[in-house]
Amino acid sequence: MPAFAYTARTAQGELKSATIEATSKDDAVAQLKKMRMNVVKVEEQSKTPSKTKGSIAMRDIVIFTRQFSTMINSGLPLVQALDILSKQSENPVLQNVTRQVVFDVESGHTVADALAKHPNAFTELYVNMVAAGEAGGILDTILMRLATFMEKNDALVRKVKGAMIYPGVIMGVAATAIIVLLIFVIPTFQSMFASVGLALPLPTRIVIGMSEFLQGYWWLLIAAVFFGFRGFKSYYATANGQLKVDALMLKAPVLGDVLRKSAVSRFTRTLGTLISSGVSILDGLEITAKTAGNRVVSDAILASRSSIAGGDTISAPLAKSGVFPPMVISMIAVGEQTGGLDEMLSKIADFYDEEVDAAVSGLLSLLEPMMIVFLGVVVGGMVVAMYLPIFDMINAVQ
Repeated sequence: MPAFAYTARTAQGELKSATIEATSKDDAVAQLKKMRMNVVKVEEQSKTPSKTKGSIAMRDIVIFTRQFSTMINSGLPLVQALDILSKQSENPVLQNVTRQVVFDVESGHTVADALAKHPNAFTELYVNMVAAGEAGGILDTILMRLATFMEKNDALVRKVKGAMIYPGVIMGVAATAIIVLLIFVIPTFQSMFASVGLALPLPTRIVIGMSEFLQGYWWLLIAAVFFGFRGFKSYYATANGQLKVDALMLKAPVLGDVLRKSAVSRFTRTLGTLISSGVSILDGLEITAKTAGNRVVSDAILASRSSIAGGDTISAPLAKSGVFPPMVISMIAVGEQTGGLDEMLSKIADFYDEEVDAAVSGLLSLLEPMMIVFLGVVVGGMVVAMYLPIFDMINAVQ
């Protein structure tokens, strides 16, 4: 059904802007009149400026959530709080989404149901926690927990991504240096050696061969990289491929340790936040499995959900997966026995946040000398290979 953006005045004279679903423009006007609103403007959403196109940054959602919590805690009605948020948000996409949420809440939907219509802005975890907050009458508290959770989770993701930037930049610089040498520098030496007619050492012949191949078949290398990437992407899209790649990533030296610890931190913080917010443990495990970010971890979480559904504990299947460290398993088991699982999970998450920091620092300290050695060996080796015939020419002259 088409959506129409409208501007209208309420019975109290307040000017409102939101969206409404209707079969036609006349139907939209009729619906608004039934709601006792004086229509100012109605336009089909596809004909309005492209405010719904774009993305919403995590930071925008965090600010929205904190402000929403503060307003509710101050006693403002839900609709009024959302209306204020729609006007003061700096992100035009979030503004439009919030206006649609206002309309849905005014139409009788719960806040959770209204948010669920916008999965690009509000995750399943977000919606479930809001639903639990509405049911328990503690929506302001839940929203504040959500904001804190999202900030910590975003910081964790940025740490892991930040660890990947440095080696990526170094490898990019190395590749650029090698390409420049092979295309522009090596041919000059090759012409000089050809004019002398000197027999070339093996390292020099190898480098010259690489230069000739790159100049003659550069398109083949680009095609290989392109189709290799597409092939990997297609393989990773399959269930078996994703499982094997994710398992391999967790077993990788140093990097696997970072990924494992970040997965543990994300799992424990997400599940702990959901349980403490009133979400059932079965629903919490299902949501957490979807946000795990690694198929091996996700399968382990789903196995623990099946275990609980069958009357067993969470810790047993987690231990069988081999993903989670023994300390984590033991602490979860203690939390289950004492009835303080949410608090125990939060403690584990705090501990592993620090562990991720240490693991990322260790990864960077290891990668730095490795990258320097790599650059020195490759670039330096090519330079030395080009100078070997020159040394032979000098010896011959002497």
